[in-house]
Amino acid sequence: MFAGNGLFYPILGFASFVVFIYMSFGGLRFSLEEEKELGFVMRNGTQFMLDGKEFYVNGWNSYWLMDHSVDFSSRFKVREMMKIGAKMGLTVCRTWAFNDGHYNALQISPGHFDEQVFQALDYVIAEAKQNGVRLLLSLVNNLQPYGGKSQYVKWAWQEGVGLSASNDSFFYDPSIRSYFKNYIKTVLTRKNTFTGIEYRNDPTIFGWELINEPRCMTDRSGDTLQEWIEEMSAFVKLIDKKHLLTIGNEGFYGPNDPKDLTVNPNYWASKLGSDYIRNSKVSNIDFTSVHIYPDQWFHEDEKAIETQLKFVYKWMLSHIEDGDQVLKKPVLFSEYGLSKKNQNFTISAREKMYETILNIVYKSAKRNRSGAGALVWQFLFSGMEDYTDDYGIVPGESPSTQSLFIKHSCRLAKLKGWISQHDVNFKQLC
Repeated sequence: MFAGNGLFYPILGFASFVVFIYMSFGGLRFSLEEEKELGFVMRNGTQFMLDGKEFYVNGWNSYWLMDHSVDFSSRFKVREMMKIGAKMGLTVCRTWAFNDGHYNALQISPGHFDEQVFQALDYVIAEAKQNGVRLLLSLVNNLQPYGGKSQYVKWAWQEGVGLSASNDSFFYDPSIRSYFKNYIKTVLTRKNTFTGIEYRNDPTIFGWELINEPRCMTDRSGDTLQEWIEEMSAFVKLIDKKHLLTIGNEGFYGPNDPKDLTVNPNYWASKLGSDYIRNSKVSNIDFTSVHIYPDQWFHEDEKAIETQLKFVYKWMLSHIEDGDQVLKKPVLFSEYGLSKKNQNFTISAREKMYETILNIVYKSAKRNRSGAGALVWQFLFSGMEDYTDDYGIVPGESPSTQSLFIKHSCRLAKLKGWISQHDVNFKQLC
């Protein structure tokens, strides 16, 4: 070749090395490209605010982002997922900021962290910032995947300080509360290795979620969970006063609430130790979280799509009414979905449900009401079968579904005057 065989192979080897570094350490470009300036999302009464304007959320869940950023070779999926979301006009992504004691664990044991995994979370935040997407970061799981409260209980039991083997001791055991507070402090004060910004000072983070879908069934009065929420929310605000905070509730009304009998999906919903109104009234909680899964919550004979749509309408309007009149806080529908495993499932039925949910949010935005947005569960990148569930969507493989979210992004942007904040591609898309 041009350099002769003797010089060609070293040059080829060096070039291959450079390509590998670029593909693997895509985050290195963050310091080289012009950074997008983001402002903190704030709250004014029942509405989110951004740069002096009302901010209504259209977004998605991708719980797997940190896990897929540990291995350099799979980071491109995170990068592409963020690009896809941004091009659809989506503004917030909810993801896990935890992995306790499992494969690719962030927290290996109480107070001990894997730096490589922490750098993976750094990468997720930096990539979101690069694409103008904000993150709602959840701090622990009520369920077992990725460790959850059961892992904390196991640690306390192994160290001989646990009060009980019950998973619900996560909420009342002093040693476990101390473990979790240390975790909160470590995450919130983390200095991002890509951006140099402490998490608590980074406006890329939309807000913090205390726990995904908390339940404390050993205390149906709700007192145990209520005390935990009060203590942990105060602790978060002691460290970070800049970010919004939510609980992560599913939205079930408590046993003393009249809506237990009129709005809850089933009799068991008020017997889980959570209480939507009481929990959400805690002063340090900035906005409420509600999930929408009628296909999980109903009996088989109630799963006709028409029945589910009626429930969705009633469920959402009830919580928006609560946000407006009782709680005086924004309401974020932070998970919603329709399972492929439902009898007679069709893409059309799923899209009908999603359109119903997005239309309710849009009407709330038009009237400046508390229904402040919705996050679909969940988006995946192509080829991620191991991470999918009955609800997973690959946007590029579901063009009709993808168009629903783009349409909703565009009408929210036009309604609230956000078009100028999006990139050229999104302007053309709308």
